[in-house]
Amino acid sequence: MDGLSVVVVGGGAGLGLLLADMAVENGAAGIGIIDVNGEAAEAALATARAAGLKTASAACDIRTADAAHAAFAQIAEQLGRVDTVINSAAIYPRKPMLEINDADWDASNAVNIKGTFHMCVAAIKQFRAQETDGVVKGRIVNITSVDAFKAHPQNAHYAATKAAVVSLTKSFAHEVAPDNILVNSVAPAGMATEKAREAGFLGELAAASPLGRGGEPREMAEWVMMAGGPKNTYMTGENIIVSGGYIYA
Repeated sequence: MDGLSVVVVGGGAGLGLLLADMAVENGAAGIGIIDVNGEAAEAALATARAAGLKTASAACDIRTADAAHAAFAQIAEQLGRVDTVINSAAIYPRKPMLEINDADWDASNAVNIKGTFHMCVAAIKQFRAQETDGVVKGRIVNITSVDAFKAHPQNAHYAATKAAVVSLTKSFAHEVAPDNILVNSVAPAGMATEKAREAGFLGELAAASPLGRGGEPREMAEWVMMAGGPKNTYMTGENIIVSGGYIYA
């Protein structure tokens, strides 16, 4: 992320917060955080501020285009430019497949698919409007999931939305390739987060992986840094699966 201005959508907590902090570690010049929780978005900038970087935050419900575009414009104005956008905002409901109702579908679709779509459009408009010294005009990394590629009756609506984001990523990549904008996604395995530990999921994650453990969040985040950073000058339309062998097992 050396010298890049990075915006993390859903950066107020969890993987998004880690990604923001790692962007600072990797030499980012500015950090913007968009999150439904405005206080969390502001707090997530602590590492960037301590490093003396440009920072900006915005509270936003990304389910509507007007709100998403307004929040992005606010961040871009405060940072001066945006080079990389990481779409990490999502909801993860678990519910038996035959009990999923309309409200469950609508909530998952609105955040995980529509929200990601809105932020990609906002990012592309920003990239097209600004000048750059490099070959690449901008990079987008969407967070998908290994759940998009295997049967998941315990969270079928979540898995379906992540499969949709894989498709969206490829469509966006094709649309903006002539602009030299790169759009990729990263599909993490189940992560050994503190929340997973508290919920008792570590055994389930370990059993699902040939490596015998859930992936650490930082192990997933390293691939996001690669896809969204200056070393990536040619890869686009790809979905990087980081499954610890879960996909082939």
